[in-house]
Amino acid sequence: MRAVVQRVTRARVRVNGELVGEIEHGLCVLVGVATGDTDADAKALARRVALLRIFETADGEFGLSVLDTGGAALIVSQFTLIADTTKGNRPSFGDAARPEDAEPVYA
Repeated sequence: MRAVVQRVTRARVRVNGELVGEIEHGLCVLVGVATGDTDADAKALARRVALLRIFETADGEFGLSVLDTGGAALIVSQFTLIADTTKGNRPSFGDAARPEDAEPVYA
């Protein structure tokens, strides 16, 4: 699994023009599921992301997690994170889990 984590003041996801997710303060997390990833991998990644101390304390230090701040997380499935670009300019997505296999892990 791979994740890209971004702090946000607001984020939303639309699919075909329909709003499917929206948060205020928190994290937007793009998640790629690879072939062979398990529920245990997903739980470990979720825990790690939730505990990242990337929000500022009152004195300006990065010392708070999204859990500490009461923020939300918007999780977006993104198979392109599993791209292999080692053999040129055309990425291979062969290591990305098939949608029917990724969905239960992602969920």
